[in-house]
This record gives sequence, structure tokens and C-alpha cells, in this order.
Amino acid sequence: MIRISSCCLAAAAALLGLSTVVAARGKDANVSPVYGVKLPKGYRDWKLISVAHEAGKNNDIRAILGNDIAIRAYREGKRPFPDGAVIVRLAWQYESSPRNDAVFPAPQSFVAGAPTNVQVSVKDSRLYAASGGWGYGQFDNGKANPSQALTRSCFACHAKLDTGSDQVFTAYSH
Repeated sequence: MIRISSCCLAAAAALLGLSTVVAARGKDANVSPVYGVKLPKGYRDWKLISVAHEAGKNNDIRAILGNDIAIRAYREGKRPFPDGAVIVRLAWQYESSPRNDAVFPAPQSFVAGAPTNVQVSVKDSRLYAASGGWGYGQFDNGKANPSQALTRSCFACHAKLDTGSDQVFTAYSH
């Protein structure tokens, strides 16, 4: 009888623990698949690392921002990036500006159009050891993109970079 009660208590404790994890995930369901990355609070106020134009299929313009840990690593040339570094890429459609071009002698002005997505890279060498120490997420209209294939493709591309870059595409532009 005592043995059965102990087993029941253990099972109840395990279920309670599981329900706590499920409830915690339910409270914060806006995390990327595979890595569990969230949109960092206040990221739009972070410092600028660089800007970029991605031609081809994406045809977007991007602002790449970093938290204080990432900015310090960029400024000091520290690679690999330390744990806690977070890099955020905001992207918009790359569009010509008829309004601006009306002022110039020839069409030449391009601007950020409608937003496309936000991508987040988080450095945690233990948590993301299998992906070179980086966890990834993409957010569309503020919501985590649910595609596991898309999220896994982040590491597949970043892993192709030379080892001195710590799998980061963007160089510091200051």
C-alpha cells in the first residue's frame, strides 16, 4: 500500500511539473520553433551594427541591430561572440521612391517599404551547442514563424560562413 501511494505521489508530481511547463509555454507561445527564441524586449532601441540590401528573391533593405553585449564584441573584434550577444535584423521591402525621385534629375531614390520580417540570433554556447552556439527565430507581424524547416535553414546558411565570423554575416560598419 505504501509503495502504491509513493508511486501515485511520484506520478502526480511528474504530471504537476509537466503541466507547469505546458502552462509556461502557453503563457509565452510566441517563440520560434526548434530554438525557442523570442523577440527581445526593446530591441528596436538597440544600436545599429550595419545596413544591407539583399537583392534577388528577397529584394529587401535591412537594419541590423545588436544588444550591448553584441555591440561590445563588434567594437572589440571579439570572436566568437560571448554568450548573451543578440543580433536582430529588421527587413523591409526595397522600393523606389517616386516622391523623392521627383526632386532629383533622374530616378535614384530607394526607401524602406512595407516591413517583411524580423530575424533574431541569440548566442548561448551551451543551449545551442548543436548549431554553433546560436539560436534563431523569424517573426512575421510580431509573431514567431511556425515553420521548423525555415528556422532550421538559418543554421544551414550561417554554418557556411568562415570560422572567423562566428557564423555571423554582418560586419560592423562604424
